[in-house]
Amino acid sequence: METDLEKKIRAAIANPQNVGALEDADAMGTVGNSDCGEMLRLWVKFKEEHGRRVIDKATFQSFGCETAIAVASMATELIRGKTAAEALSLKTEDLSGALGPLPPMKIHCAQLVEGALRAALAPTATAAPTSAPTVTTASAPISSLVDSLHQDERKPRGVQVRILPRE
Repeated sequence: METDLEKKIRAAIANPQNVGALEDADAMGTVGNSDCGEMLRLWVKFKEEHGRRVIDKATFQSFGCETAIAVASMATELIRGKTAAEALSLKTEDLSGALGPLPPMKIHCAQLVEGALRAALAPTATAAPTSAPTVTTASAPISSLVDSLHQDERKPRGVQVRILPRE
């Protein structure tokens, strides 16, 4: 039997919001979680509104489970109109929005989104929760996560991820 959370995730996945690279983004954050093999990149564009610099648009790309994609979709909507400080004040559980509380085994999905948000908006922050995903930031825009992986192949370092064709 399908739970209420599963129905909400299925609905969010059926029509994900704000998917794809954001041209001329003002900020970008990329995170990966080696425990589950997920990766998420978040782009943010700001605008001036009533004398405040607020988030005009946020988009994402993800190699992740349905829950991570659903949370990223909800979070990109949730942070629109907020300042960077307001968006950074959101907790992991806030980012899941209308999905509601996530079960313990899916909290890492929201932490992945939170990590990408923090990497984009506070890339120099040194304090990070111990359960947070590994954060990396890119110095130059890369059009997609796949391009990023291929770029990383040219610069070997640590763990490499390779996409293999299905047999």
